[in-house]
Amino acid sequence: MRIGELARRTGVSVRSLRYYESQGLLSSSRTAGGQREYPDYAVDRVIRIQEMFAAGLHSRTLAELLPCINDYDGTPAATATPWLTETLAAERERIDAAMRDLERTRAVLDGVISAAQGEPPR
Repeated sequence: MRIGELARRTGVSVRSLRYYESQGLLSSSRTAGGQREYPDYAVDRVIRIQEMFAAGLHSRTLAELLPCINDYDGTPAATATPWLTETLAAERERIDAAMRDLERTRAVLDGVISAAQGEPPR
């Protein structure tokens, strides 16, 4: 599929797709006319990249991580370095801490909402 189709199917801008490619996160072949062509599994890869960016992972980490994930179904591949394992464990802890912070913030908001609605404090 061409870059415009990949952008439409994933909701990601063409500019972002080009950035992903420049960072080694996504690859394409070229037509005789020089246009990018992506395999069908690129849709899943782009969605996965978006999810990981949303979780706060950096492109450098993603470039190391993506070869360790099977493109066809997102399952782990058997290729992970000790550095990657340590980096991902640290990322998981950072995400866990962020989730705890969000839960505390939600609890505060729930209290304010309850108070504003005249409900007794929990």
